[in-house]
Parts: sequence; structure tokens; C-alpha cells
Amino acid sequence: MLERVSIKDPGNRRDARAPGLAALAGLVADETRAACLLALLDGRAWTAGELARHAGVAASTLSEHLDKLVAGGLLAEERQGRHRYVRLVDTRIAQLLEDLAAEVAPDPARRPRGLRASTAGSAMARARTCYDHLAGRLGITVTDALTAQGLLDIEGRVGLTEAGLRWFAGNGIALDLTTRRPLARACLDWTERRPHLAGAAGAALCRHALDAGWCVRIGTERAVKVTPSGERALHELLGIEAVSLR
Repeated sequence: MLERVSIKDPGNRRDARAPGLAALAGLVADETRAACLLALLDGRAWTAGELARHAGVAASTLSEHLDKLVAGGLLAEERQGRHRYVRLVDTRIAQLLEDLAAEVAPDPARRPRGLRASTAGSAMARARTCYDHLAGRLGITVTDALTAQGLLDIEGRVGLTEAGLRWFAGNGIALDLTTRRPLARACLDWTERRPHLAGAAGAALCRHALDAGWCVRIGTERAVKVTPSGERALHELLGIEAVSLR
């Protein structure tokens, strides 16, 4: 005969973070909201109208989604005249979205349907921004070059070397050393499945590349293209061959 064992009520031991995590998952779970969040990974502020066209929904429908994302702390908004602009709140949200997107990225071996989708996909894989740093083959190529020249340690504890700090300063690429954001961070590239440089250093390098005309944005997506002057600069500064940037 089995002896009855008295089990005391352990009480509510639910993790206090559970409600917040559930709310976050609910915000991202909607496909229209997910499309908007991914579009905003280009680091720019978009108007509600632009996002509505991008997501393929009516402006009134999109407005309701934006209200939820703003209330949930994922987006910040500002109004200029009749226009409502929204952007991701900060780099933490961008990092979270990019990491999630990397986990559910389509198999690179699967070919997209249609010429337009194929062309857009190729451009994004070749060179793009990942919120505020360079990604795609361009991001990987630059990260590899920095590592090969002893300017970046991408293994283990990711960081710029002393030579790397001097390289950034010597080339007029200003680093924000006051921010609480990591100076360098490895971000998994969802098309290359390898880490590229993120963090304050990645953001500074991307900003400089765009401001100096090394790269230009193409279309309304995150894709960028390396210009002839960018090819020359990256070859002179990092020894990158132009053919690997095309």
C-alpha cells in the first residue's frame, strides 16, 4: 500500500519577467508589425504612410499597429506637421530583432520566386545595413579584414585592439567612448551565418562609410552599394580587393 505523501503548496514561483516577455512576444508575433519592425532595421525613421505601403495594409490598419508598438516600448514616434514618423527605440531593440530574424531566416539555398525578389535578395545579401552597422558580404569582408590586420579581435571577448583604436582615430572615424553600448560586438549575419562587427565601432564605421560616400543606399530597403571611391578607400585602408565588394 502506497503511503500518501503531503506536498506543500510551493506558492507562486513564476519568474517576474514572464509577463513582459509574453507581451513582447505578442507584439512581434503579428506579421504586419513584424514587417514594420524589420523595415525599421535600416536605422532610419519612416512615416506611417511609407510603412503602410511597405506592409501592404491600409493606413488606418497600420496606425493601430504602430500605436501598439509605441505603447509596448519598441518604437519611438514624433510628428512633423501632418506626418507621423516612427523609429526603433534604441540599439537593444534592433539587436533583439536582428537576432530573432537570424534564427528564422530562410534557407539561403532556396531560390526566391520571381526576378524582382531574386534581385532584391541578392542586393541585401551583398551589402546592407543592420540597423546602424554594415552587414551582408560587405560586413563580413570588412570584419575579416579588420581581424586579419590585427585591428579587431572577433573571437572570445570581442573588442578592438590598441592598433584598432589608433586605426579608427587615424582615419577620422569617431568612436563614442562615453556610451554604455559595447564598443565592439559580434552580430550573427543572417545571410552569411557568420559574425560581423556591431556595437559602437560598427556604427561609427557604417556612419563614416555613408557620410564619406564609400557606400550609398539603394532603394527603400536596407541594401547599400559600395561606390568606386569606397572600393579605393577600403583597398587602401584594409587591403580589400574591389572584386570582393561587387
